[in-house]
Amino acid sequence: MAAPTAGPARPVPVLRVVAECGRSRARAGELRLPHGNVPCPVFMPVGTRGTAKGLTAAQLAALGCRICLGNTFHLGTRPGSELVRRSGGLHGFMDWPHNLLTDSGGFQMVSLLELSEVSEEGVRFRPPHGGEEILLSPEKSMEIQNALGADIVMQLDDVVSSTTMGPRVEEAMHRSVRWLDRCVAAHARPEQQLLFAIIQGGLDPDLRLRCIQAMTQRDVPGFAIGGLSGGEDKARFWRTVKFSAEHLPRDKPRYLMGVGYATDLVVCVALGCDMFDCVFPTRTARFGSALVPWGSLQLKNHQFAKDFRPIDADCGCSTCQRYSRAYLHALLRSNTAALHLLTLHNVAYQMKLMSSMRDSILQQRFPEFVREFMDAMYGGREGPPLWVKEALESVGITLD
Repeated sequence: MAAPTAGPARPVPVLRVVAECGRSRARAGELRLPHGNVPCPVFMPVGTRGTAKGLTAAQLAALGCRICLGNTFHLGTRPGSELVRRSGGLHGFMDWPHNLLTDSGGFQMVSLLELSEVSEEGVRFRPPHGGEEILLSPEKSMEIQNALGADIVMQLDDVVSSTTMGPRVEEAMHRSVRWLDRCVAAHARPEQQLLFAIIQGGLDPDLRLRCIQAMTQRDVPGFAIGGLSGGEDKARFWRTVKFSAEHLPRDKPRYLMGVGYATDLVVCVALGCDMFDCVFPTRTARFGSALVPWGSLQLKNHQFAKDFRPIDADCGCSTCQRYSRAYLHALLRSNTAALHLLTLHNVAYQMKLMSSMRDSILQQRFPEFVREFMDAMYGGREGPPLWVKEALESVGITLD
């Protein structure tokens, strides 16, 4: 008797959950991606045009980074997706053997608001550097991202500022669902590049839920929580994150877009998010600010002129191992090498923070880690902000 014919092989899920916190919604996992597995929760440095500003790709890799971002809009306009494609895709162009995620270009609707116009067709931009108008449609976004060749690609969504209220928010939510279908239809390399949907709906739980219900009916390998971290009230921010995360599938990655402050990362891991990105650690370095467990050091300040200690004695990065605060202070006003060294330290800080969180989840001591982190960050002052306490208490972690 002939054996039954096997059906089509189901794709391997992107996320493998390894451990979950017994109290909060924090989880440790592994993203199984084309250029290697990525431990999560994970912070992804933003490399707008091919690497994080101030660092080489090799330095990013040496810091333990196994996934970073590229910007579809900027790479698609300068140097252009065709040139990148001919270079072996973005991996070859930037000499990066690990994973890449490209955004869809949608965020530029907010960051370049005065240069853009949104319609059902797509987003029409007047280029910031002159030249012809650009129409970024869902189809065009996928065409550029297919040429760039990132391991994870994002749908084009209709992005509005997180402080926007009224009918525009609902319009953007419904349009994002329609644009997701157009992105799925236009995606030329679904086996090689994983397409994530982006949940919209502003700060309205009803709109968020309707968007999640619609998008989870589509067979996409991961979901992002979009439209936050744009200046909204923190109490509404965390509630929207928690609500979105608890309604998204357990077996797929949850990517919270645009979040990079250390406190926010710890809270949002507790609320159930797996992936994060932000320009904050690299951008703040270029303003002379070094991230430390108790906040930050503004090394341009005169108090550091004769301070021969490292930025952080417990940091293993090459900047802290070799250079003093006094040296960095002396260079900051005249030499870009200082910005490079600070950027390296700040990215190392983010990598260590995420690794420490993951280890604490694996060891079933995440609530203790959170208390230690908050004590180091806020212990000498009035304690963590009220929104932090409320967010953590909502998932069973008390700080008192």
